[in-house]
Amino acid sequence: MNTKVDAYVVQAGQWREVIEELRTIALDCGLTEDFKWGKPCYSFEGTNIVVIQGFKAYCAILFMKGYLLSDPENVLIKTGENTKVGRQIRFATAEDVRALKPVLKAYIREAVQAEQSGLKVAIDKSLPVPPELQETFDEIPALKKAFNALTPGRQRAYIIYFTASKQSQTRQLRIEKNIERILNGKGLND
Repeated sequence: MNTKVDAYVVQAGQWREVIEELRTIALDCGLTEDFKWGKPCYSFEGTNIVVIQGFKAYCAILFMKGYLLSDPENVLIKTGENTKVGRQIRFATAEDVRALKPVLKAYIREAVQAEQSGLKVAIDKSLPVPPELQETFDEIPALKKAFNALTPGRQRAYIIYFTASKQSQTRQLRIEKNIERILNGKGLND
């Protein structure tokens, strides 16, 4: 047990019991407890398997590579429209966790087996560059070079943000407002 997780649990408020139940299950499965990204994180032989996450409306256990799990109980939830790999199981009460305890243990074992077997997620992480951004790249070659130097996650965040607008004019304004950030090597949320 990790002392940082102990402190997190003490301050968890409404999700304290849920987190304690999830923590016990993860530890019973032989996972190593750590504290990453401000959350309890559980790994197997150095590879992250699950993270416990508290939100306003629910508490969840996130399977880092939930995409690979078979999910026979149909309880895994894709966390967002642009999520590729991670999957959550959400809980409102500690009783909800206890009711799913055998399922959670089976899913954790499956996630560990996927890691041990070297199973990888084969997904296309690329997004099409919106025409407005391509035009800006053609006008400012240094911008394209700076954009390509960003991490894939930062590139993805910009493209999602730019293309979220339905109107070309709004996409162009968003791009113009972020040119300096990109040239300075900054991500959308940096």
